[in-house]
Amino acid sequence: MFRRSIYIVCCMLSLMSCSTATADNIVILNTLDWEPYIGQKLPDQGFVSVIVSEAFAASGYVVELSYMPWVRAKATAREGKADGCMPEYYLEEDKDDFFISDPFPGGPLGFFKRKNDPTTYTKLSDLQGRRIGVVRGYVNTEEFDRADYLQKEAANDDLTNIRKLMGGRLDLIVIDKFVGLYLLQQEMPDKVGEVEFLDPPLEEKTLHVLIAQQASDAEAKIKAFNEGLNKLKENGKIDMLMKRSGL
Repeated sequence: MFRRSIYIVCCMLSLMSCSTATADNIVILNTLDWEPYIGQKLPDQGFVSVIVSEAFAASGYVVELSYMPWVRAKATAREGKADGCMPEYYLEEDKDDFFISDPFPGGPLGFFKRKNDPTTYTKLSDLQGRRIGVVRGYVNTEEFDRADYLQKEAANDDLTNIRKLMGGRLDLIVIDKFVGLYLLQQEMPDKVGEVEFLDPPLEEKTLHVLIAQQASDAEAKIKAFNEGLNKLKENGKIDMLMKRSGL
C-alpha cells in the first residue's frame, strides 16, 4: 500500500513570518487522495489541504498529512494513531470519538449514470432494482445509507466504480459531482461526454476536520482550526481557492 507523509507549512503573513515545527505544534491528520479536493499530485496538495493548513497555521500549528485509504485513515485516527482525519462529511455518530470542525464547502453528492441509460428518479425507492456502486467506508446520506432495499455494490475507490459504470457492470454510482468529473477527465477523457449527473442530487455536502477526542490537546486543536477557518471565510480566501481549483 502506497503511503507518503508530507509536511505542509502555510503561514498567514499578517500573523507570522515563519513557523518552526516542534512536537507541540504539529497536527498529524490522516487523509486520502480525493481529487480535485485533496491529493498528493495536485498543486499545493489541493484546495482542502491549503484550507486546513492555513487555518491551523493562524494559531501556530503545522499540519502533517498522511495519505492512505479512507477506511484505514479514519480507523487509525479513532485509535489515536493520529490527531485526526479529513475531509469528512458531517456524521452525528462521529461525536462519539471525534470533535467535529465547523464546515467548509464541498460539492453536490449524487448519482452518475451513462447518458444512454433512461433512469430518472424523484425518490430513492424509484431506484429499486438498479445496481448502485458505492465506496466502502464512505458516508453518503442517512436516508441512502439506511436504504437496505437498494442494490448496493461496494468498491475500494471512486475510480473503480467509474470503470464499472462505463463497463456496464453498474447502472449508477454515488459520487461527488466534481470528483467524478475530475476522474473522468484525468483517467477516461474520451468518456466524459458519455455520463451525466442525475438530478436531484442527494445532498449539497460540507466538509469537516475530525480531531480524535483522545488526541493530545484535542480541544485546543479543534478550537484553533475553527478560529483560523473563520478568518479564511471572512477574508474571502476560501472562495478564491475554490475558484482556482475549478470548484
